[in-house]
Amino acid sequence: MALYEHVLIARQDLSTTQAEGLIEHFGQILTDNDGKVIDSEYWGLKTMAYKINKNRKGHYAFFRTDAPSPAVQEMERLARLHEDVMRVMTIKVDEHDEGPSVVMQAKSSRDERDRSRGRPPRDDDRGPREERPRRDDAPATPQAGE
Repeated sequence: MALYEHVLIARQDLSTTQAEGLIEHFGQILTDNDGKVIDSEYWGLKTMAYKINKNRKGHYAFFRTDAPSPAVQEMERLARLHEDVMRVMTIKVDEHDEGPSVVMQAKSSRDERDRSRGRPPRDDDRGPREERPRRDDAPATPQAGE
C-alpha cells in the first residue's frame, strides 16, 4: 500500500461537528476499501484566497492515510460527488512526518505567543481582533456655527 496526504475543503455553512464528521466519513470509505487512516486533523474555518462556489471561507481538514490506489480513487470520486465538499487534494508521499502538521504547529506557536503577551486566543477564521480605540492627535476643527 502507498502513503497519502489529503486536504479537504468543505462549505462554510457547515458546523464544526459536521465538518469533522466528513473526515470520519471519508476515512471510513478508505478503511472499507482496505486502507487505514493514520492521522487526521481539523484545521478550522479559514478564509480562502479566492471564492469557490460563491464561498469565501471553508472548513479545512487534513488526514494521512496508508491505502491502495483504488481506495483513494473511490474516496476522491465520492468526495467530488458530495455536495458539502468544495475541493479535495491528494498527494502521494514517501513517508509521513511524525507529530502535527505544519499548519497545526504554526497555530500552536501563535497561540503560545498570544498567551505570553496576555491576549485571548484568536478565532479559527483568523478574523480581525477587537478594534482598539484610536488616538485622535489631530487638532479639533471648528464646527459650523461656532
